[in-house]
Amino acid sequence: MKEKITVIIRSKNEEQFIGNCIQSVLDNIFKPEIIIVDNNSNDRTLEVVRYFMQDPFLKSKNEKNYTDIKVFRINDYTPGKALNLAVKNASNQNILIISAHCELTNFKINKHLKDLRKYKCIFGNQIPIFFGKKITKRYIWSNFGDTPKENYFSAHEKRYFIHNALCMYHKKTLKKNLFDENLQGKEDRYWINKMMNKKSTKFLYDPALEAKHHYTAAGNTWKGIG
Repeated sequence: MKEKITVIIRSKNEEQFIGNCIQSVLDNIFKPEIIIVDNNSNDRTLEVVRYFMQDPFLKSKNEKNYTDIKVFRINDYTPGKALNLAVKNASNQNILIISAHCELTNFKINKHLKDLRKYKCIFGNQIPIFFGKKITKRYIWSNFGDTPKENYFSAHEKRYFIHNALCMYHKKTLKKNLFDENLQGKEDRYWINKMMNKKSTKFLYDPALEAKHHYTAAGNTWKGIG
């Protein structure tokens, strides 16, 4: 399939993980466009990103290890503002959003792009990793099961549920339906619940789309392990 993918990664002091994230994307998707939206990192995050940038004047024997990367620095950061900016600047119609501290472990491009013609978005399975250890899926992680589900309603959150740590969209959908730029978090859940008020909205949870989600001290999805 010749359709191209733009991968959006939001970052804030992610030097420990962002290289693993980008490499995992390159291992699963050939020559994606990657857009980094950085929230004024003061560590080596953007230095690590540059390791993966394709130099148009150089040829490499390891073409799969480099790609076109755009970097935007953003002030007055909110998740929705960062995503809307990235979507506006995306060159491709197919969008994959992944967290900077996730690693893409399973990606079936033909299947996902075919499903994206039918659904407003597809969100994938997340495997929580605590300092290298796979942990029991409690709290928010209980939403990521082994069975595909259409229009997934979370019993834990009591609302329709998607998660932008690993989620696919079509650009035209996000251009027409922006994320709320005033929210400080959970822009994904507010977005899908607003979308479900519209007729014929369908979305898919597909565990065939999968990533490891690594623990970070600043992460707001970690309430405990076990």
